[in-house]
Amino acid sequence: MSASLVRATVKAVSKRKLLATRAALTLTPSAVNKIRGLLQDKPEYIGLKVGVRTRGCNGLTYTLDYTKTKDAADEEVVQDGVRVFIEKKAQLTLLGTEMDYVESKLSSEFVFNNPNIKGTCGCGESFNI
Repeated sequence: MSASLVRATVKAVSKRKLLATRAALTLTPSAVNKIRGLLQDKPEYIGLKVGVRTRGCNGLTYTLDYTKTKDAADEEVVQDGVRVFIEKKAQLTLLGTEMDYVESKLSSEFVFNNPNIKGTCGCGESFNI
């Protein structure tokens, strides 16, 4: 059983050149630090799991949960000692995506900078590919 995490926002990144990388998802230093902090007091969890589900006005939305296990179909991304697992259904939607963590006076959230997105809703919560 997994526990739900924080809110995530999606940003379509146009005209971004994809960088050749072995990882399906790259993490910014800010995202690595936040994930490390979230998992610090939770030794029963091995990382975060990213998934997608049908929701919102534009079709899909990302989900973030703590995870205790790696499923057979999960793609594992290890960066700077932090582990993020991508559910099978979300793998193709995340190729070339950068996961960032952004804090402002009014909010703090993970942001997925995704070059594959064709459109997003006004609030940035849902997207289509």
